[in-house]
Formats: sequence, C-alpha cells, structure tokens
Amino acid sequence: MSLATRPKPQLDNWNRAFWEACGRGELTLQRCKATGKCFFPPAPVSPFTGRPEWEWITASGRGELWSYVVFHQNYFAGMKDELPYPVVMVKLDEGPFLLTNLDGMSAADAKIGMRLAVRFPGGPEGFSLPQFGPEGAAA
Repeated sequence: MSLATRPKPQLDNWNRAFWEACGRGELTLQRCKATGKCFFPPAPVSPFTGRPEWEWITASGRGELWSYVVFHQNYFAGMKDELPYPVVMVKLDEGPFLLTNLDGMSAADAKIGMRLAVRFPGGPEGFSLPQFGPEGAAA
C-alpha cells in the first residue's frame, strides 16, 4: 500500500486548517461556540445554529469503529494496487463521524465498536491522511 498514490485532497478556505493540522500530526475539528458540539467536515457555519460562530479544537484522535465496507472494485485512481481495502466510518469521541481507512490492521481484524486511534502515516504530494488503527497499539 502506498498512500503517496492516493487522490490528493482538494483544499478550500474551510478545510485548509484541517489539512495543515494533519500535516503536523494533529486531528482538528470545528466546535460550535453556542452548543459546544464538534462537527465535520469543515464548514463556514455551524450545522447546529447556522451561524459562523465556531472555533478549531485539537481532537483526542480517538473513537470507535462505527461501520466499514471492503472495496473490491477500483473506484479511485491511485488505489488499484490496494484492492481489496476497507473503508471505515469512525465515530470520534467528540461526536462527528470520519470516513477513512485502516492503518496497521486488516479488514479481517475490524470489529464494529472496537476502539481506534488516529495515525498519520503519509499521503500524496505532502499531505498526511488521517488513518485509524487499534487504540493502544504502536503506530
């Protein structure tokens, strides 16, 4: 598997801070100032109030495996050599869901509800893609 051949994230005004934090090995989320709830993906307004009153926080980087599917067909350029590969939905401890991949484990080892932690093993063109592996295991 080579993260360097993965599709490159498309930067915009709202997600740039997220990707820059990933490059530093940090998982960040936006938090609504009125409700205290975190949200993802990055957006110009809080989905809870519809107002642009939010702040960036450093997330714990921990969560649970909510769901997953194993891709057997090549949907994305640069990922053909990884087939078959799992695509997972992680429910972060802060509340939001993150669609990502596994690192340091196979789909056969994935169990719904298992605890996961973020890792930043690399990515395309200088990006670091957040991946998740077993909580407490060495990255």
